[in-house]
Amino acid sequence: MGSIQLKKVEKRFGDVVVIPPLDLEIEDGDFVVFVGPSGCGKSTLLRLIAGLEDVSGGTIEINGKDATSVPPAKRGLAMVFQSYALYPHMSVRKNIAFPLRMAGMSQAEQDAKVNAAAKVLNLGDYIDRRPGQLSGGQRQRVAIGRAIVREPDAFLFDEPLSNLDAALRVNMRLEISELHSTLATTMIYVTHDQVEAMTMADKIVVLQAGHIEQVGSPLELYRSPRNLFVSGFIGSPKMNHITGAEAAKHGATTIGIRPEHIDLSTTEGMWKGVVGVSEHLGSDTFLRVDVGDLGTITVRASGEFAVHRGDTVYLTPQAMHLHRFGPDGLAIR
Repeated sequence: MGSIQLKKVEKRFGDVVVIPPLDLEIEDGDFVVFVGPSGCGKSTLLRLIAGLEDVSGGTIEINGKDATSVPPAKRGLAMVFQSYALYPHMSVRKNIAFPLRMAGMSQAEQDAKVNAAAKVLNLGDYIDRRPGQLSGGQRQRVAIGRAIVREPDAFLFDEPLSNLDAALRVNMRLEISELHSTLATTMIYVTHDQVEAMTMADKIVVLQAGHIEQVGSPLELYRSPRNLFVSGFIGSPKMNHITGAEAAKHGATTIGIRPEHIDLSTTEGMWKGVVGVSEHLGSDTFLRVDVGDLGTITVRASGEFAVHRGDTVYLTPQAMHLHRFGPDGLAIR
């Protein structure tokens, strides 16, 4: 079991409210990602769940029991931090086994659990090496292994890939997703990278200034953002937002259209613009097009689409993919 429920949970530092009262339910076996810009409260919320910060109000339930005042070590949770926090003088085996030794487990039981974790994480060839002999990705796997052997009800990841280079981040995303599939254990993962959120999560919690802006599956947030903030945060490149007379024609204060939902032509279309910066990514090219009063609009084109800076192009938004937002920033359904 690994269900977690937050009821009117809030956090204050003195007179400063970091997290206003919020409710959130995480079901057993979910892979939930907290995502948002720096300072939005996602790591603080994770630390409240872990018990590393005291709540200022509300209750935290784990598996249906009030855990608000339960010490971190007794919550049945395991946390993986941004820094690996490995003991440099210990081998991989001893690092993974450390919490088991502290719990007084027999050597035979330690060996069995460490070997099982090393197999799941493909660390068998490195089991007797020290952290200084490992790559960043391997060190992070050791840190995860140390969490696995505790057999927690839920894993808490606090930006675990931030210290890795781009290629390693992609590999570790896949490995953590595969690990979730193998263990079928609840995982809560904090990141500021919405690409990580979109590719890993069963459920995404979008946070801004301590508030939950929207909760849903990656596709739900992508297809039906609740407000302007979510529409601009989820998706890469982000959604284009257009105001003024063009939005008013559609009965909205702001209309939104994603780069991939705009038809591009060199001969005709609804909006006439001039190509500025182009980003060539192989199969795709992203164009920044100056459309006069509408501003600069980002458009996704085929990698084969041949245009250059200064060329005139025509854009036509796909009507079925147009998003409308009112003066309060909320989506108009």
